[in-house]
Amino acid sequence: MDYNSNRKKLALPEYGRNIQNMVDYLMTIEDRDKRNKSAQTVIDVMGNLYPYLRDVAEFKHKLWDHLAIMSDFELDIDYPYDLPSREILTSKPNQVPYNQHFIRWKHYGRTMELMIEKALEYEGEEREIMIEQLANHMKKSYLAWNKDAVEDQKIFTDLEILSEGRLKVNEDMQLADSKMLIGKKKKPQQNKQNKKKK
Repeated sequence: MDYNSNRKKLALPEYGRNIQNMVDYLMTIEDRDKRNKSAQTVIDVMGNLYPYLRDVAEFKHKLWDHLAIMSDFELDIDYPYDLPSREILTSKPNQVPYNQHFIRWKHYGRTMELMIEKALEYEGEEREIMIEQLANHMKKSYLAWNKDAVEDQKIFTDLEILSEGRLKVNEDMQLADSKMLIGKKKKPQQNKQNKKKK
């Protein structure tokens, strides 16, 4: 029996063994013009596997890159695009730099701390509007993590702590109701069909 485990490993398994066999056959064609035409035919067949992407210019570039990879970069044809280097297959991705900021309360998040810093730049009525908006958003964030109700005074205290006492909340300020912030829970629909009496 001819098992796949005994065959050559596929460079790109998503194209299957038959496409790989076509690419291997291209390597045996000696006439360059015939090899170029045959390579275009293989690209068309590869594109037929993904018909919804076949006419996208970037996708065509990707197909030619895949043809080069499946031939182990040894297929000598006139590529319409610059080929990727062999090293790109083994290179590791660049490390993503993560912020290492200390967040006092995770349920409010880093963005809230940045918005509080931005609010300090405003004065007068604009600052009051910002404080109210921030407090409402903090209440919403708090309820997202803790389903229990939260007193407005708790939010005001947290806002003052996060702003290091630089943002003061007016005593007459009232935040939005908890139900409005998290949305009313929908009741399950009742079966309206009347059961026939026997």
